[in-house]
Amino acid sequence: MSEITASAQAKEQELEKVVSKKRGSKKDVSSDPSLNMDELRELASLVDEHGLTDFEFENENIRVRMSKMTSSPVVQHAAPVHVAAPATASTPAAAKAEAEPATAAASAEEDLFKITSPIVGTFYRSPGPDKDPYVKEGSVVSPESVVCIVEAMKLMNEIQAETSGEVVKVYVENGQPVEYGQPLFGIRK
Repeated sequence: MSEITASAQAKEQELEKVVSKKRGSKKDVSSDPSLNMDELRELASLVDEHGLTDFEFENENIRVRMSKMTSSPVVQHAAPVHVAAPATASTPAAAKAEAEPATAAASAEEDLFKITSPIVGTFYRSPGPDKDPYVKEGSVVSPESVVCIVEAMKLMNEIQAETSGEVVKVYVENGQPVEYGQPLFGIRK
């Protein structure tokens, strides 16, 4: 058995002891068949603290499996910048004029209200595969408008706009995994 495997097994056993201790050292676990959210959060922090990427705990009444998702790159498209042919005498005014389109795109991006993911999960733009998306670029939303679903642990969580305005940017593709705090939509108020 390698050192890494032995170390991982030792950490897993330690976590299982913590779960058992947290349950109040009950001999009959059947009286409390589930973990509450505080226990799940504590368990997740222990898994993170020990550097595990996968953890699974199972007894006759409950099964908990936690996996760390690897960070997926966020792809953002910048406005194209046109570069003029090299001139014989470059002036500071010409350099400033070339930088203005990029600066304008960046400031327009900063002016948007960003709807971010409140949880880690899978992003869905519509309520079903054969349904229209909740919102598209150009859609007008109110604070109560549902803009998408983020699925986490088989639960479909409807995400609301939380502001009024027009959807001008969709940052995530349908079916893509999302991280906590990752921008989903850009809203112009």
